[in-house]
Amino acid sequence: MTEKIKQHNAHFKKVGVIGLGYVGLPLALLFVQKGFDVIGIDVNQSKVESLKQNVSYIPDVSIDQIKGATSSGKFTVSSNYQSAEMVDVIIICVPTPLTTFHEPDLSFLVDVGNSLVPHLKKGQLVILESSTYPGTTRKELLPILEKSKLQVGTDLFLAYSPERIDPGNKLMTVEEIPKVISGVTNQCSEQIFQLYSQVYNQVVTVSSTEVAEITKLLENTFRYINISFINEFAILCDNLNLNVWEIIQAANTKPYGFTSFFPGPGIGGHCIPVDPLYLLWVAKQSGTNSQFIEISNKLNHDIIQYIADQIETISSEKNPRILIYGAAYKKDINDARESSIFPIIQRLDNSHFHVSYHDPFIPEITVNGKKMQSIPLTEEQLQLADCILILTDHSQIPIQKIIDHAKLVYDTRNITEGLTGNAKVIRLGGGSQ
Repeated sequence: MTEKIKQHNAHFKKVGVIGLGYVGLPLALLFVQKGFDVIGIDVNQSKVESLKQNVSYIPDVSIDQIKGATSSGKFTVSSNYQSAEMVDVIIICVPTPLTTFHEPDLSFLVDVGNSLVPHLKKGQLVILESSTYPGTTRKELLPILEKSKLQVGTDLFLAYSPERIDPGNKLMTVEEIPKVISGVTNQCSEQIFQLYSQVYNQVVTVSSTEVAEITKLLENTFRYINISFINEFAILCDNLNLNVWEIIQAANTKPYGFTSFFPGPGIGGHCIPVDPLYLLWVAKQSGTNSQFIEISNKLNHDIIQYIADQIETISSEKNPRILIYGAAYKKDINDARESSIFPIIQRLDNSHFHVSYHDPFIPEITVNGKKMQSIPLTEEQLQLADCILILTDHSQIPIQKIIDHAKLVYDTRNITEGLTGNAKVIRLGGGSQ
């Protein structure tokens, strides 16, 4: 692993970013900020139209940022892959989900690769940023790109750099997060280094694209295993009548050897629940296994069942009304992918609960084909509910209002700590209440 002195390469003037979601859009705007001309490409026409109208669909990206980028003339958007002919660099940021069999689904990446083939030109640098398993860049994407009759390493350059964007994180900007990179050849590594060293504060080159690919899987699997463990520990603390939040705070005073992880209603989002299962698939393909990942996957489902069981236990009314606060998988974002709200609603519905929800960032969700609208968080709604279930700790949550007007609150995020009001409050892992 090496870090190199930054060099400037005037060859890179125009960058194309394919996939304008939570990763691609902030990345495109960062390149604009650094002085590059950028073409954003997305087959989702509604995203393209929103950006053309200076409308942001991502909380981390402000309308002013989009207006500034478009008014500068350095940022344009398109749904046409032909735009790739106009750029020196192509950065791919498309989803890499799991199939229903928990196996890697590279269909979006394969579609992008095949769509690019007629529009590639000599000297271009293609960078994959999507989370994936080791070997994807070299064994899957490279053969597709070489259908263009351009040879990777001489005519065309191919590299991988795992995205590390943290939605909702206001403390660290994108360029402040160290960037791991590698290319399929030394020339490819040099090309991506020369580009990314103009954009990121720290660029770390590793020996192969396979190392870079599996680095991302390790990062998120580490988090997945530890969050799953702390959820199991929270259940244990409930059974022992101990407060898990106090215990974590005490353990965190140790100046070495301990990293804080906090309980919650399961692990959501596109990366942390998905990447470990990519790694598990890789392990099985290589003839080994990962018991840690298998157990963590089970625990991630168990905590959802535990919370549903807790709600059933504490709700004494017949056909009780449950109001859920938070559909997003983490605070201050509008992303509900893999959010625990879906399985929890399914379980409560099966137990004849009347369930509604409120989320300031997500106006509508669909559960089992049924659309649900976010309801206003009025005093009347709080008083009507038999229990308020807090799943997401958005910064703007009116927590004092909730505990002042609700009868019962089940808090999975410890956001009610130190507060008092009319409601009886039960915390996940809180022991005696």
